[in-house]
Amino acid sequence: MDAVKIGLQVLLVLGGLFLTLLILLHKGKGGGLSDMFGGGMSTSLGGSSVAERNLDRITYAVAIVWFVCVVGLGVLDRFSS
Repeated sequence: MDAVKIGLQVLLVLGGLFLTLLILLHKGKGGGLSDMFGGGMSTSLGGSSVAERNLDRITYAVAIVWFVCVVGLGVLDRFSS
């Protein structure tokens, strides 16, 4: 049981870091912190809509894995004796 818990904790930390990176890669929608740090500049070299959709899909998948790890750790903590 300890190996599963350690595996979930490692996956949780790595997933959290990767999720942060993926969120920062998203294109800013205008206003807010993304404009403050230069994200408001639009160039023709920005990503296409296909790249944005793929980035969205990857972000959702990593977020789901992260959430499952959180729930799994909670269940293991609750029912471990």
